[in-house]
Amino acid sequence: MSKPKILLQIDSDAQASVFDAVAAIDAGVDHLLRHGDVEVSQVRDLVYGAMFTRGGDDLRSTAIFIGGSDVSAGEALLAQVQRTFFGPVRVSVMLDSNGANTTAAAAVLAAAKHTPLANSEAVVLAATGPVGSRVVRLLAMEGASVRVASRNRARAEAVCKAVAAKTSGARLTPVETASPAQTVAALKDAQIVIAAGAPGIELLSATARAECKSLLVAIDLSAVPPAGLAGVEATDKAKTRDGMACYGAIGVGGMKMKIHKAAIQQLFTTNDQVLDAEEIYRIAQGLGG
Repeated sequence: MSKPKILLQIDSDAQASVFDAVAAIDAGVDHLLRHGDVEVSQVRDLVYGAMFTRGGDDLRSTAIFIGGSDVSAGEALLAQVQRTFFGPVRVSVMLDSNGANTTAAAAVLAAAKHTPLANSEAVVLAATGPVGSRVVRLLAMEGASVRVASRNRARAEAVCKAVAAKTSGARLTPVETASPAQTVAALKDAQIVIAAGAPGIELLSATARAECKSLLVAIDLSAVPPAGLAGVEATDKAKTRDGMACYGAIGVGGMKMKIHKAAIQQLFTTNDQVLDAEEIYRIAQGLGG
């Protein structure tokens, strides 16, 4: 008889995310252990408590979820969790701070429904943020040629360098989009545009978007008005506008939640998984539409 499924929720924020807790419960977790305001120095003892109470096949019935609003803090927590493991004594772990991995996976999966990603030309606006940089990673992994757009070219170059170090054969071009004219120029001959900017900041006007005749799909991941891609509604889900398939944050959100729950369920199949952006995207691909 299998042990109850226990998920240790490690959160960098003072209050562990209720959103992530509800998603875990809906994914079938039997017991949820929530810890907020977790620092790297506290990780070892938390992980030891999760690992040393079970052994053998029972280890797969315990898993760790890392969340919080600060993705950099989440990445540091993940690195420390992995350092704490030794040999077969470990449990599976998932990183989804700020929903960055599941949101990026849902966005790229949506784009793939409308055009083959391999050899496509894609533009990621506000690509230097936590979600944008992961969208870049996933598109590059799938063989797209990605224009990494930021108001600050140096930051775009830094993302290109970081992604290239993780993704063999990545085709990345840093582009500066400090003005509307630069943004329009960045979209020349592109088939995909994904806006991953901060809430309430317009990155591309409706007129400029409509004039980009090569675009096949436009995805805006901000749910707070004004939209990042003007003219795209938050509820759009493959809505045809100006000849392109459009998605808003809520339109992508349904798939994001499916991916989130499926990834948590995947944690309990073995005790040796590390689910970051690429692994979560592979799970997403298995879900279909």
